[in-house]
Amino acid sequence: MKSDISTLTEEIVKFRDRRDWKQFHNAKDLALALSIEASELNELFLWKTHDEYDAQRLADELADVLTYALLLAHETKLDVRNIIRSKMEKNKKRYPVKKSKGLAKKYNEI
Repeated sequence: MKSDISTLTEEIVKFRDRRDWKQFHNAKDLALALSIEASELNELFLWKTHDEYDAQRLADELADVLTYALLLAHETKLDVRNIIRSKMEKNKKRYPVKKSKGLAKKYNEI
């Protein structure tokens, strides 16, 4: 049975391939596009309070970020579920609950 992430990635790839955009989707360019879209996401909050944003624009920019992230994982043959779980395991060791709960500090500062 396919995961929601796999199904969504297939939909994105199909959308891309129908437009012949794969030629532009190498790891470097996808990473750059992801960074640019993340900057556009950040721009929505620039000079505003933390809860002052346009929800529709936020949804659109976040969709762009997630789309490029999924395409980058797809093109580099990384399994999104596996890499996230692996990173969470590393972070469990870096940020034990007893030391990190309620703190916004980097692991080497706790």
